[in-house]
Amino acid sequence: MNATTINTPAGTPFVEVTREFDATPAQLFRVMTDPNLVDQWLGPEGLEATIEQYDVRPGGTYRYIHKDESGEYAFRGVFHTVEQDKLVIQTFEWEGAPGEVCIEKMSLEPTETGVRLNQRSVFPSVEARDQSIEYGMNDGINASMDRLAALVAKES
Repeated sequence: MNATTINTPAGTPFVEVTREFDATPAQLFRVMTDPNLVDQWLGPEGLEATIEQYDVRPGGTYRYIHKDESGEYAFRGVFHTVEQDKLVIQTFEWEGAPGEVCIEKMSLEPTETGVRLNQRSVFPSVEARDQSIEYGMNDGINASMDRLAALVAKES
């Protein structure tokens, strides 16, 4: 299985994620953006996901909720740029910290053996980024990417 690389450069508001998948860009894009599949891979282990809305098109919106015994955690955003099988640029906001909106860019790059996902999140401040890391963001990213790889393999 391919490893997920998470880069959080000190003193910057950035989080960069890279992962190779044994799939075509079209296969990965479909699993990443199909509202009927997103709840199967998105989020940390141990949380139940409910996708309320996931309209992947320019101007489309999304909202989903992660739930565990401690409570519910809702997230929302707007898709700004969507290029089929290539690129998604969206906002990302945890409703528990209103106004702390991230900009996320996810690009799919064909490789000799599959596709590479490059994701860059820009937080509103270094402090907001560091707080997300402290809350376990890296664990959630790793778990999501592993489940995404398994789902892509199953759906391909």
